[in-house]
Amino acid sequence: MSFDRPESPETTLPVWVSADDIEDLLDESKGLLRRSGDAVLQQVPLGPLRKNLTATVDALQQLFAEVAARGGALPLKEAQLSFQISATGGVQLIGTGQVQGTRAITLVFKQ
Repeated sequence: MSFDRPESPETTLPVWVSADDIEDLLDESKGLLRRSGDAVLQQVPLGPLRKNLTATVDALQQLFAEVAARGGALPLKEAQLSFQISATGGVQLIGTGQVQGTRAITLVFKQ
């Protein structure tokens, strides 16, 4: 799969997401109702995911550049952020109070 060309509407990426992100929590194949917080393998559309992740990273890089420009005795050398992907391709940064018990992807930015 090439990321240089626009993907077709059906291009997706399998991602484990929270069942809370899925409107229909019924697992029809097993006839079971999923519990809130369960992980579900979901085909996430790449178009919205790419757009949201790019916008998030662009905003973070601008913020980091402003912080780094301040200089000082202890300049910013590294930043680590965790985020979750929603079933629709949304990107949510995770604050430290929410990290416990969550599944997250960590981005590390180094100077």
